[in-house]
Amino acid sequence: MTPLTEQEIRAAFVNCTKGETKRLYVPRDLAGRPWDDLDYLGWRDPQSPARAYLVTELAGRPAAVALRCPDPAARHLRRNMCSICLTAPQAGVSLMVAPKAGRAGQQGNSVGTYLCSDLACSLYVRGKKDPGPGARLQESLTLQEKAARTLAAVAAFVAKVTG
Repeated sequence: MTPLTEQEIRAAFVNCTKGETKRLYVPRDLAGRPWDDLDYLGWRDPQSPARAYLVTELAGRPAAVALRCPDPAARHLRRNMCSICLTAPQAGVSLMVAPKAGRAGQQGNSVGTYLCSDLACSLYVRGKKDPGPGARLQESLTLQEKAARTLAAVAAFVAKVTG
C-alpha cells in the first residue's frame, strides 16, 4: 500500500460527512506504519473502541470506510474466522458494520463483514504477526496469492459500502 497522509485519509472516506471526517481519529504514527506489508490500513478509535476505520487503495486511489464494531473490552469476541484474511486469531473476530455511502446510508442501510478485531489481516497473511496456535489453515497458495485474495476481499467489502 502507498503511504498516506492524514489529509489524504480524511479525504478518502466514502460513508462519512465532511464534518464527521474532520472529527474522526486518525493515528499519529502514520510514518511508522509498515506500508509495504499492508493491503489496508485499519485502526480503532482509542476514545471510542466501538469505532474502527479501514483505508485501502481501489483503482490507484485511497478509499476509506468508517465501521461500527463491538468494544473489544466487552469480551464477547468469538474465535471465528475472519472473512478478509481467513484467520481465526486469538485476538478474536468481530462483526464490523459500515453504513452505506450516500442516500442509502442516510436511510440507515449498512453492510457488515467479519474482520480480525485488531484489523491486522495483512500482517497475519504475511506472517508478520502471530495470530496464535491453529489460527491459520495450511494452504498451498503463495504469499502473493494470499495477499491478492485479501486485497480482493477488502475491495469487495468496500464496493458493497459504496454500491
